[in-house]
Amino acid sequence: MAGMKGCARLGNPVASADPAATGGRAFGGEGDIAALAKGGRTNVLGFLVRLVARIPFLFIASRMYGASAMGRFAAALVMVEFAGQMATLGQKRGLAQRLDETGCGGHDADSGAHAVADALLVTTLLAGAMSALIWYFPELVVPHGTVSMGERLLVLSVWVLAVGDIALAALAFRFDVATTVRARAVVEPWTLSITAGVAYFFYPASGLALAYLASVSAATLVALVALVRAYGLPRRWRPRPLALMRLAMRNMPLAGADAVEWGTRKIDVFILRFFIGEAALGIYFFAQQLSSLPQKLKTSFEPVLGPVITRNVRTGNMAAIAAQVCQVGFWITAAQTGLALALAIPGAGLMGLGGPAFVQGTIALVFLLLAEVVAATAVVSEAALIYLARMRNLWISLAMIVLQGVLTLALIVVAQRMGLPPVWQAAAAALAMALALATSSLLKSLLLARIVGHAINNWRWGLVWATLPAALVGALSHLLPEWAELLFGIPAIVAVYCLVIWRTGFGPEDRVLFRRGGAQKG
Repeated sequence: MAGMKGCARLGNPVASADPAATGGRAFGGEGDIAALAKGGRTNVLGFLVRLVARIPFLFIASRMYGASAMGRFAAALVMVEFAGQMATLGQKRGLAQRLDETGCGGHDADSGAHAVADALLVTTLLAGAMSALIWYFPELVVPHGTVSMGERLLVLSVWVLAVGDIALAALAFRFDVATTVRARAVVEPWTLSITAGVAYFFYPASGLALAYLASVSAATLVALVALVRAYGLPRRWRPRPLALMRLAMRNMPLAGADAVEWGTRKIDVFILRFFIGEAALGIYFFAQQLSSLPQKLKTSFEPVLGPVITRNVRTGNMAAIAAQVCQVGFWITAAQTGLALALAIPGAGLMGLGGPAFVQGTIALVFLLLAEVVAATAVVSEAALIYLARMRNLWISLAMIVLQGVLTLALIVVAQRMGLPPVWQAAAAALAMALALATSSLLKSLLLARIVGHAINNWRWGLVWATLPAALVGALSHLLPEWAELLFGIPAIVAVYCLVIWRTGFGPEDRVLFRRGGAQKG
């Protein structure tokens, strides 16, 4: 099964479209929008599966292991996942550009497989160095108390995480989103839940750590099997030290942008672990896991948006880039707003699934969900900026994470001086994230608009008209018993929101997202 098996392309290089002909939105071709919609549909389905699978883990972790164990687990994951993020060296997005430059295979059938092999080798070397550092300095993982062997074994997940991300990025270049769904939305969460439940009876001290290692390993195995099927094993490949060094230097801005984007979702936990106890951190981690579900929607389009944008960058079609960023940005914003309403309004009931003590984390959940909504514009703008203005995008990202860190520290200190409990101090960190991400969205959208010469705006009034009746339904659902509010209230909020946004916010070019096999018609 060696060699490549053909290039997945979205038709010919796109030509600039007339904005007036498309209601003010210039598209880069029917194939591009259809591919974005297909990838989004597949991954949104994966999101729903992941939502169902994530709840058992949260229930098991909170009810069986307790808030303190969850807090200790959260503190350990920050460093492990940061190491895995750095080990990819920005290649999750940079690999798409490299494969595109080689013409999805170059002059010989093996060049695509060679490019992937080079990326995996760089990642393996970096992951090995990161893992060795964490192994010999375990206090980086668990800052308080004795580190168990199970927690030390978390270093193995650094390589597993990084390789899995590279494999899925290579598959995304072929518009294979289904593998991401299988790996991340089915295999990973269900392995995590099942292993956590079983490990509790045999090794409760490190059951969560071992379950995490098992889950990411299973997901990466699925990705690697699909990678070999898609690209084949590299034939006549030899490591190229100089080329690898150039690849590493070239990807530094991407690596920085990826690390900062990841850091905005983790710096709160990193700071909080020095200010609040493990139990309070565990409650915050519970809220963070619920709020991260809408965040997965943005990643539904990222893998497909990258290859589409790289081709339009190569052809200089700035109108198409602006149109695709605005289109996908609105899809993400609309979906995240609906989910934020559905999770925030009955937030006390959802947090109560972890136990009575977890209800006090509801305000943190609300701020975290708000942060995901305001971050949508920054995310889609960055998808284009990493190819059009890497360094300027990186400087904005660095400034924003510094802003978030300063705001987080400042708000925590204010909360402490006001005598607020630790969980409310954690909510202050969530508010700081929302403020920093809103600022990032504004700055990055303005920068991209100046580069492409077209406005970048995800906002439509339909979002307001859909939010109002959905919020009213949510308020009425509070009159029901808590179990009924969760069982019937959440679906009712989503249903009303979707009905109104479909009628008031979605135009013909948006509805292609739900049209199987159909392309954009106009």
